[in-house]
Amino acid sequence: MKLIKNYIYNVGYQIFVLILPLITVPYVSRVLGSEGVGINAFTNSIISYFILFGSIGINLYGNRTIAYIRNDKEKISQTFWEIAFLRMITITLSYIIFLIFLALVSNYKVYYFYQSFLIIAAGLDISWFFMGIEDFKKTITRNTIVKIISLMAIFTFVKTSSDVGIYILILSLSILFGNLTLWPYMKKLVNKPDFSKLNLKKHIKPSLALFVPQVATQVYLVLNKTMLGFYSGVEATGYYENTDKIVKIVLAVVTATGTVMLPRVANIFANGDKDGVKRYLYKSFDFVSAICYPMALGLAAIAPKFTIWFLSDEFAVTAKLLPVLSLVIILIGWSNVLGTQYLLPTNQNRYFTTSVVVGALANLSLNLFLIPSHGVYGAIWATVISEFLVTAVQVYYVRTNLNIKILFGDNWKYLIGSLIMFGIVRFMNINMSGTLSGFLIQFMVGTVIYTLIIFIIKAPIIIQVKELLASRNKY
Repeated sequence: MKLIKNYIYNVGYQIFVLILPLITVPYVSRVLGSEGVGINAFTNSIISYFILFGSIGINLYGNRTIAYIRNDKEKISQTFWEIAFLRMITITLSYIIFLIFLALVSNYKVYYFYQSFLIIAAGLDISWFFMGIEDFKKTITRNTIVKIISLMAIFTFVKTSSDVGIYILILSLSILFGNLTLWPYMKKLVNKPDFSKLNLKKHIKPSLALFVPQVATQVYLVLNKTMLGFYSGVEATGYYENTDKIVKIVLAVVTATGTVMLPRVANIFANGDKDGVKRYLYKSFDFVSAICYPMALGLAAIAPKFTIWFLSDEFAVTAKLLPVLSLVIILIGWSNVLGTQYLLPTNQNRYFTTSVVVGALANLSLNLFLIPSHGVYGAIWATVISEFLVTAVQVYYVRTNLNIKILFGDNWKYLIGSLIMFGIVRFMNINMSGTLSGFLIQFMVGTVIYTLIIFIIKAPIIIQVKELLASRNKY
């Protein structure tokens, strides 16, 4: 039941995360325009590299390590302080390098400085600990409060296109404040540090092993924005940013399963229950497939009018970009299960690393080839192809331990249901006005149609739902 509660917490939070951008993104897009949105996206992409190199893979490593030993307070206390201090040191070194960078650049200097509070925030981030002990309530509560405060601040202080700096400062300081709010909880969860026993060195090598895939992942998540800024200007970066943001809003519901499942699978694996690991994985993969297909095709179906209504006429080009980029919802959903929920918690880091390195190299190569000639369209296709390669490599590596037929055998049912739903919703989108009420009707009709179809053809998710309801009735 704890797993179900954690997922409910996460889904509840992701629904909140879904609703919040429906308010902020249209407002920010209209106030700051494509240039302002692009400046934030471009400078943030640069700062992301400093955060990445300062974090050295500690989020994933800390989460998994704490999950292994969470029943031993002495070990968990010692490990927490070692990892926390190691991260503070590496982030400090990264910030020093950032200051050197800041002294050398001439454009967007003040925006880079405002973004740099995110580097400091990363040094104080201990959310990995709470994820490791499967206490998602505290991090979700923290994130919710922070987002509400930042929302209020944006509407209060961001009024014109010249307020880009204020907007960036609100976002970065809110994350810094949010990370600080988790520290008071540690008094009850861990013992005071014994500095004579701290051994930071032993965590460097294993965290670096997870650092490589994070570098590779960051390449194809952020490099598009960086290269678009250099080759096509910050306006193109703004188009990509808002298209990506819409997809990520929907994708957040899918990746919530990975956040919950990683520590659970890691703990089961540490206890030697390999069959239990597979059992969780098959169910998780089916669940993710059941929601990814309709999300991707549903988003593509409403794209023509939704993007203009949501972002304004200035971002009309995103109507053509969104149907293509929405494909990554399915691909990232699958790789989230195979990579984050299986390869990482079962210590198959080498395979996970290989998959994301392949994706990163493909993304870099495709960006160099496609962005100069096709601009933002090239960046979109580079992202989709890269995510496909990541997923394909992971499928190849898990084929000997997991039954591929079980993973994908019933996917056709979700695809059929989603394609029929897509056709009906797209017809409605073309013939209805682009209003909130219109989109809500399309969403409800699409949901009903998809649910009826997968119920009629007896998709496995229906059985999962029945089992979940039956288990809840026992308590």
